[in-house]
Amino acid sequence: MATAEASENRLLVERRGRVGVVTFNNPAKHNAMSLDMWREGREAVATFAEDDEIRCVVLTGAGDKAFVAGADISKFENERSSVEHIEVYNQAVADFHDTVQNLRKPTIARINGYCIGGGLAIALDADIRVCSDDSRFAVPAAKLGIGYAFEGVRRLYDIVGPQFVAEIFYTARQFDAEEARIMGLVNRVVPKAELDDVLWSMADRIAGNAPLSVQAVKASLIELAKPQGEWDLSQPDAAVRKCFGSNDYKEGRTAFMEKRTPNFTAT
Repeated sequence: MATAEASENRLLVERRGRVGVVTFNNPAKHNAMSLDMWREGREAVATFAEDDEIRCVVLTGAGDKAFVAGADISKFENERSSVEHIEVYNQAVADFHDTVQNLRKPTIARINGYCIGGGLAIALDADIRVCSDDSRFAVPAAKLGIGYAFEGVRRLYDIVGPQFVAEIFYTARQFDAEEARIMGLVNRVVPKAELDDVLWSMADRIAGNAPLSVQAVKASLIELAKPQGEWDLSQPDAAVRKCFGSNDYKEGRTAFMEKRTPNFTAT
């Protein structure tokens, strides 16, 4: 990692070449999320959105026990003890999810251990999810008396379908990495010792591809996540046109003919 900044040691923001990394850093509580972590996470992703050098963003959890194990329940008395406090908290959560889901750069969730509740919601924000073979997943809302908002249910529904979303929410049980793969929650399940090698290989490969081409696909994915009646196809159409008018399009063709690795500049 090239540089790192920490705010009260609860969130790390790093650059690894052309890959930006946001690490939820509360390992003593399995990286459980507080109000400040939601806010700082949104700010970190927004910063990467404006950084032209960053071509891919990775979300992960500190340590080897958890990605994010939901909300920090010990903070509920101060952060979610009244309707007013809950509204403030929920807005911060919504702002984070909206920022990640609408980031016009590819995102990867590196899942290492427990991925529970709000942690699973964070993982679902990412375009690609890679997990270690000891990872565990759950949405325990029904064990805590928590009402799960429509958008969160819909996000999971769109990924795993009605039968699995019902099982996940109704039973509130934990399920393992292989079950997550079968459900379609994760793209890859790898041995724990190989997680970083697989993750960084994937991130570096994405970062080395033509950024405008990748962003054009991301523009379509952002629209496809909306109800069809809300699609704005001007965004992906403009992104595709930008590709064909770019220097990277010329560079890609030239590099192919010259049998060399292209040097894409996002111009």
